[in-house]
Amino acid sequence: MVSPGKHTAEATPHRIEGGVPGLHVMAFESETPSALPPVFLIHGFASSVELNWVKTGWVKALNQAGRRVISVDLPGHGRSLSPYDLDSYTPGKIRADLLQILFDEGVRPLTAGDPTSGVDLIGYSLGSRLAWEFGATQPEMVRRMVLGGPNPEDPLADFDLRAAQDFLNDGTPIADKSTAWLLNMAQVVPSNDTFALLALVQAVKMEPFDPTDAVPDMPILLVAGELDERARSMSRLAALSPDSLQLVIAGRTHNNTVTSREFKEAAISFLA
Repeated sequence: MVSPGKHTAEATPHRIEGGVPGLHVMAFESETPSALPPVFLIHGFASSVELNWVKTGWVKALNQAGRRVISVDLPGHGRSLSPYDLDSYTPGKIRADLLQILFDEGVRPLTAGDPTSGVDLIGYSLGSRLAWEFGATQPEMVRRMVLGGPNPEDPLADFDLRAAQDFLNDGTPIADKSTAWLLNMAQVVPSNDTFALLALVQAVKMEPFDPTDAVPDMPILLVAGELDERARSMSRLAALSPDSLQLVIAGRTHNNTVTSREFKEAAISFLA
């Protein structure tokens, strides 16, 4: 039996194999549309479309560049519903939902001679992991990708679920700094359902990320902040993808690289 989460706001339904995952989808139209495909934005863990892409200026910048923008609150995030069954949160299920959303929004496979066909992806943190796998498994849909804060390791693999649950139950301190940091991120955003996000962590652990399993063959821009350890490790992803570029943003951390104007300008230029 599926237990509903706390999110009860009306969401855009997208049918996946007969199911309605209750994902909240948003499309932002440009007043000066260009002859380029739409851009699909995939946010990070414990974030949302509003936090990751609207408040940071990404949607406005992309629209001003003539790009139509599509995005979605991942399950358990933002205005999407928060089921507590693990199947709703596996990376494979989420990627299937993303593909259906693109079809629902009128995106069609890449077609020679049609510069508006397909889609460009921009992912951040966990969104970069999902975008890497989506591009690798759906190459007929994706023209180019920008991956911010990318991690060649599974970004949630070392999350200590038991420690997080103990902390929530009785306040037992969390020894692992990464687990404490991620749980704090989940809790500081009022729209997040913390227990649903723990279900997502558990589901992600069921499908470990190995970027060598399938490598995207489209052009990729990899971006990380100078003070983010991913600035050192993303070269491992670049080595897998012969058609990739790397950009390190000076003085930025994993938390604030997404707000960088340099990041936005580089992404828009790369996707032009």
